Amino acid sequence: MIDIFKRFFSTATENGQNPTGQDNEREVVVAIGALFLEMGRIDETFTESEMAHVISLLTNNYGLSGEDADALIEEADRELKESVDLWQFAKVINNRYSMAKKEKLTERLWQIVYVDGKMDKYEHYLMNKLSKLLGLSHKQMIDAKLKVLHGK
Repeated sequence: MIDIFKRFFSTATENGQNPTGQDNEREVVVAIGALFLEMGRIDETFTESEMAHVISLLTNNYGLSGEDADALIEEADRELKESVDLWQFAKVINNRYSMAKKEKLTERLWQIVYVDGKMDKYEHYLMNKLSKLLGLSHKQMIDAKLKVLHGK
């Protein structure tokens, strides 16, 4: 699996970027993957369609192949199991993402919530918690939700 990450992030070195940037990018994508997994699992029914949507988000928005997305999910899952709370993941994202990127991330989290067409109380709780951890206002969270619900 380490080889998969090395391959995925080797492009930056070939383009003259430093390896530290690779580590930073890997860390933020693992943090995002952890939040995606947590959102999918929060209602205790992580369906195949939710997992497929998580993989789709990772491949379409973060430049991962299907194989790399699977490896990233394994890494994010390990990180989640070793974590005490979600703050460590939010901190990585807060340190590296602009407000606009965090709003886009929130839209992607809402997409995971609504894969099954509904939101339960646990998903609602987690979205509120994550919006606070990411420093988003209630309006920003609701605007992201409305974009997802109205397909914008």
